[in-house]
Amino acid sequence: MFSMSIAVAIILFVVGLIMLFLGGEGLVRGASRLARVLGISPIVIGLTVVAFGTSAPEFVVGLIAALKGASDVVLGNIIGSNISNIGLILGIGAIISPLIIQIRIIKVEVPIMIALSLILYGLAAWSLNLGLLQGVFLFGALIAFTIYSYFGSKKEPKEVEEEFEEFVGSGNSVRKQVVFIVLGLVALIIGARFVVDSAIFIARVVGISELVISITAVAIGTSLPELSTTIIAAIRKEHDIIVGNIIGSNIFNIGILGVISIIHPVTVDSALLRFEFPVMIFFSILVLPLMITGKKVGRVEGILLLVLYAAFIFMVFR
Repeated sequence: MFSMSIAVAIILFVVGLIMLFLGGEGLVRGASRLARVLGISPIVIGLTVVAFGTSAPEFVVGLIAALKGASDVVLGNIIGSNISNIGLILGIGAIISPLIIQIRIIKVEVPIMIALSLILYGLAAWSLNLGLLQGVFLFGALIAFTIYSYFGSKKEPKEVEEEFEEFVGSGNSVRKQVVFIVLGLVALIIGARFVVDSAIFIARVVGISELVISITAVAIGTSLPELSTTIIAAIRKEHDIIVGNIIGSNIFNIGILGVISIIHPVTVDSALLRFEFPVMIFFSILVLPLMITGKKVGRVEGILLLVLYAAFIFMVFR
């Protein structure tokens, strides 16, 4: 019975991750193409619709975990996803195809990501609780970023817009895109439930903390949409898709943590403030010098990011 229960839990975890991936893909594709039909700028879609869509697994998993009182799963997933987005996914993207960085990303989006990471740390350390007040602040920052992205998109180079246009693709049927969105959301909700329940069960039976499994396996799993987007874009050499998606997704992850905190308070384990939070901030800050050097992230930098991410995973399991 013991081995059967573990086997079932592992199967449910894998099935849940697959559903999160497919649900996120369906939501992103449907919402992106619907936005194009409605005449929304491609760069806005990339920094908002696509970023939110790829952050949807983190949001749904975090919300379900919060409602179950599993705060370690909520924070572990968000922190782990932000770290894996930079260390694992940006690293893989740079190795496949060295990334040429637009100056706007260096001057605006990356500093915003760093600032929000520091602010989140401060809010978490303040009372060891993320509630309504902190949630409203983080969500407000996300809204401000979205508005700023909209106005900033009007200054983007033409080639950036064309790159996003090609990646998003076309789809003239509104009804078809709505179906994609609905099916994507259903898959996300069911998949998130499978992932949260099975992850908690596996952690308790195996004897590791919910935080460890959330910051590693769950975080990597919920980052699969970002990984898929990055690999496809890297093969096509659509560098702005990769960088905009990863940085935008990290900003959105912090913002959606605010939404989760508004719906249900999230308790902060003080141990997170001593290691996981600082590592997230470290990776966020590390992006800046890597991008400034020659205004690109090359294969050497990509390998460095992967090595640092592997070291982080090793330290988590120590």
